[in-house]
Amino acid sequence: MDELNLKILPKIKDAYIVGGSIRDIILGKSPFDYDIAVLGNPEKFAKKIAVKKSDHIVEIGKQDHKIIRVISGNKIFDISSVNESTIEDDLLKRDFTINAMAYSLSSGKIIDCTGGVNDLASRKIRMASGTVFEEDPVRLIRAYRIGASLDFEIDINTAAAIRKNANLIKNSAGERIRTEFFRILQVPKSHHYITQMADTGLLFAIFPELGNLKGCFQNRFHQYDVFDHTMKSFYHLENILNNKIIHSIDENTVSLLKFAILLHDTGKPLVKKDDNEGNVRFYGHSRKGAEITKEISSRLKLSTKEKNFIDFIIRNHINPLHLFIAKSKGTLTNKGITRFFIKCGDNTPHLLLHSIADMKGKGDESREEFIEFAKNMISKFFSEFMPRKKMPALITGNDLINEFGLFPSPLFKKIIFSVEEARLSNQINTRQEALSLVKNIIKSR
Repeated sequence: MDELNLKILPKIKDAYIVGGSIRDIILGKSPFDYDIAVLGNPEKFAKKIAVKKSDHIVEIGKQDHKIIRVISGNKIFDISSVNESTIEDDLLKRDFTINAMAYSLSSGKIIDCTGGVNDLASRKIRMASGTVFEEDPVRLIRAYRIGASLDFEIDINTAAAIRKNANLIKNSAGERIRTEFFRILQVPKSHHYITQMADTGLLFAIFPELGNLKGCFQNRFHQYDVFDHTMKSFYHLENILNNKIIHSIDENTVSLLKFAILLHDTGKPLVKKDDNEGNVRFYGHSRKGAEITKEISSRLKLSTKEKNFIDFIIRNHINPLHLFIAKSKGTLTNKGITRFFIKCGDNTPHLLLHSIADMKGKGDESREEFIEFAKNMISKFFSEFMPRKKMPALITGNDLINEFGLFPSPLFKKIIFSVEEARLSNQINTRQEALSLVKNIIKSR
């Protein structure tokens, strides 16, 4: 373990580096933070580490599980007491074998009483004991989160235990579930692990609303029931995001887009109707899905900003298709496109990416015309609409007051919007044209 290069740490007895730090080192990674367990006083050990003037010691956590944190340069050391009488007993209480290893600072040897080293070599996530999920049900999701982050597979017996204990997740705090689940969504290949969560029933224990999608069959425009369509749409969205059609999407937005597409059709089972001709209709499913998802978002303690983004995507996810239908009928105008861009604002490209994945998830390869349309809309948004939006307005509220004697009112706001809409849709380009448009609007009133 020479690669540890931890000369800063004193080689004293009964002090161990534990958990993910050891896992990462064995995998050839250089961790920035280290968990240290000591059989004794953690404060005393911390003072031995913090020898430089620039080092800081802080206490974190609750009194019954206090952690002493030492910040030394670009390294963080979290020091706590061994919870059991021996380090081996402590390791046996941990979640997964690859996290249940320790490195003795005194002997320089790895302590591996659960087979973690072999599981690392086999790229396997295996529970450290048969009671890990009962002790902390969030570990049910963590198994997939760690698997996703390392590209490991879940051990067959561990998967069976997850299936047996899936409903325990309902006893966990929403914010803890959110943290683990969204870290899965951040991984480029999260579809593989979300599918496995569905296979064990854990996905439906977290989101019972998704269980209603299974067996909810659709109309002739879909090859799959609503759940299979959802998972295929998720798969296609992930591929689109990985291919970086849009380069400026940050990690958190990626997670929110995946979350939105996972839940975008949750309203369908509640609004499903058969018409007189035997056709299946889902009128209002976007609105209903947005309402359901808002409850889920609250359950997981998402921020208001995150809730609003997800709500917008789900509530409006049919609108790009309406635009395409208008184009197909020859009724789509520049003004119509501009209104769409104005309404969606910065969320425009995200909504269009969602619509592409949603269309691909229907399973019919003849959808290429819509996909090409949506891609062109994204291009038009960035190359035409956004540059024009950044240009200064042709007139202001002061012009309406000084030139026309108007005062703030609903009409006042309508005129400002109409002029801006005409400018953004390239119908007018000069101040004089803007003033003429105002005159015509007033005259028509």
